[in-house]
Amino acid sequence: MHIQVGYELVFELWQPTPMALMLTIHPSRAGDILVPEAPVFDPPVTATPYRDIFGNLGTRLLAPPGRFTIKSSALVQDTGLPDVLVPDAGEHRVEDLPDEAFGFLFGSRYCETDLLSDVAFRLFGHVAPGWGRVQAICDFVHNHIRFDYQAARSTRTAAEAYDEGTGVCRDYAHLAVTFCRCLNIPARYCTGYLGDMGTAPPWGVPDFAAWFEVYLGGAWHTFDARNNTPRIGRILLARGRDATDVAITTTFGPNHLAKFAVVTDEVVDGAATAMAPAVASPAE
Repeated sequence: MHIQVGYELVFELWQPTPMALMLTIHPSRAGDILVPEAPVFDPPVTATPYRDIFGNLGTRLLAPPGRFTIKSSALVQDTGLPDVLVPDAGEHRVEDLPDEAFGFLFGSRYCETDLLSDVAFRLFGHVAPGWGRVQAICDFVHNHIRFDYQAARSTRTAAEAYDEGTGVCRDYAHLAVTFCRCLNIPARYCTGYLGDMGTAPPWGVPDFAAWFEVYLGGAWHTFDARNNTPRIGRILLARGRDATDVAITTTFGPNHLAKFAVVTDEVVDGAATAMAPAVASPAE
């Protein structure tokens, strides 16, 4: 299947403002890009690509004061297959983990393992190690948090999501990632495009999505506590310890996000749904 993805962000700035963008499709999907991204900046600026410590592709720029627009689109080829299930994938002893996985055992800005360790062992310590335990975590988080787009808060941590029982996709991912790390299961936060392909209406407002990956059986596997069912059409943008590492935009100065629009739609007979505007939200 072919998927059209893209975005349009409009900022109001009061001074020249350095910005970091994490909006480039992840290098792991480079071979699937049929029509490459070509970001447009209005007014035009010089943008410099960079690669972060996690292998993600970012962009640095200096935005001018006033109204500043960032938009792009791409066409991506996808298998159309749902997330892969490997129910016999087992956990590793900490001492046997490769370095790339070992680093995702530690607490981070939004994933307070020190605050939730006792909770994690109380809830999941009795569950047999392996894939089933991670799925038990997803089941709990999926049922514990009530999705509320209007209650999105960019500062909400995993511990706060657990206490408040409400949030958006990033909160589901943060809480599940934290529980996994508390149980010595490497887990990393992911952000990207995830459309409604293969799901029944009504469909939500297009937005970027958050899910996570865990290291089991010698490989990384996709889990999604928000949807808690295999989905099709995930297109990864970035991975990191939590939302801090993969923020869609980071602005180093005062600003107002005046418009936020995302599209991720299957192209059928050469046509895809037009990009629709969305209310600015801190969901990602």
